[in-house]
Amino acid sequence: MDPYRARREWLRYEGTGQRDLFRELRERFLGRHAANDGWVLDLGSGPGRFLPFIGTSSARRLALDISREMLNLVPGVWRSAGRSDDLPDRILADGLHPPLAPGRWAEVALLGNTLGFSGRDAVQLLSAAEELVALGGFLLVEIAPAPGERSRYLTRLPPASVARLLRAPARAVLARLDREGFRPEPPRHATPPTFRRFPAGEFADGLTQRGWELIETVAVAPALGTDPERVAAVRSDPKAWSRLLELEEELGHRPARWVDAAAVLVAARRPSSKRMIK
Repeated sequence: MDPYRARREWLRYEGTGQRDLFRELRERFLGRHAANDGWVLDLGSGPGRFLPFIGTSSARRLALDISREMLNLVPGVWRSAGRSDDLPDRILADGLHPPLAPGRWAEVALLGNTLGFSGRDAVQLLSAAEELVALGGFLLVEIAPAPGERSRYLTRLPPASVARLLRAPARAVLARLDREGFRPEPPRHATPPTFRRFPAGEFADGLTQRGWELIETVAVAPALGTDPERVAAVRSDPKAWSRLLELEEELGHRPARWVDAAAVLVAARRPSSKRMIK
């Protein structure tokens, strides 16, 4: 990958309210499942956008990616996140065959579209990630079941009205959203034939069958995620923005919202009564 394309990947979650929404919901998810210590791994890390949120401050981090240009961006991304502690370690390798000891990682994350763009190798990549997780450790995975959806109620209101409405507690808005339902988004462009989509329910069931304990499954931004104009209006109001994050997470935890979601985050733990290997 050339430096220009690597830089574009870094900017994928920057510059607009909609991108802020996508990024912050992922960061909040990672914060809820951060391993306290030991080694944590961002598998297919890209420029390492989410590395500062994988594991707590006492964890040791490793970014693994197949692109040298992506890994070259990691130090700058780390510093731009306000981190002054040691830089994450980096390794240039194929995630399908990671040159790492299995069963020794407190947390392994597969974020972004890493799994989807693996295509026919997606199952092998997921298996490689699972094998790395230590007893008691966490596996954090992002999948892309569908093109996305949006709230019918919110998207028929003017943007300024949405911002005012969302200053109310999330529970006061939910009944209205439920009454009018959600509209699936049409594909904005053709899905590449090599891209692998996973139905969220089947994906979670597969993890359970393989012995994982499911901790959380959440769709990313099912209410306004596909509506940049209204998200921008809400972004300008800190109180409404905080409430929107809560609303999106409340809706995102409902299995009905996983079906048409553009992104679903899954957290699972490898059960163990033993202490995690560090």
